[in-house]
Amino acid sequence: MPTVRSDIVDVYLFREGQRGVEFLQLLRSREPMLGTWHPIMGHIEAGETAAQTAKREMHEEVGLGFEDAALVEFFALEQVHPFYIARTDTIVMSPRFAGRVEGAWTPALNHEHSAYRWVSIENLAEAFVWPGQHAAIAEIRGHVLKPSPAREMLRLK
Repeated sequence: MPTVRSDIVDVYLFREGQRGVEFLQLLRSREPMLGTWHPIMGHIEAGETAAQTAKREMHEEVGLGFEDAALVEFFALEQVHPFYIARTDTIVMSPRFAGRVEGAWTPALNHEHSAYRWVSIENLAEAFVWPGQHAAIAEIRGHVLKPSPAREMLRLK
């Protein structure tokens, strides 16, 4: 029987700039997933909520604190994305978060990442490879980037 886990969160940072809306990706510098591009990702530690983990990982991986003025808005997405890892026979339920940052903000990467890039909406399909990433971005585009009944209910900042 597969193991079920819910200890991983993703944070999708985006900005509105000269090229329109862009999403941040980080290049992994070590295993697992060495050499692949991802949003901010991290494991929930004992005693943390998923939202606390998202805030901590954002600070650790890109140097952005929850109270920093560069973080304009922060949202808990409704979807919790399930995915399967065959190598470990594990089903992971991953809460997702999104944050809008000031256009001029620059990430300060930690040792887990060797580079970052901003991906325009036009290039999202090629840049984000996993179906769950596409689903998270679709939710952000549909309920965070434009007015919607859910937008204010999802907002944490």
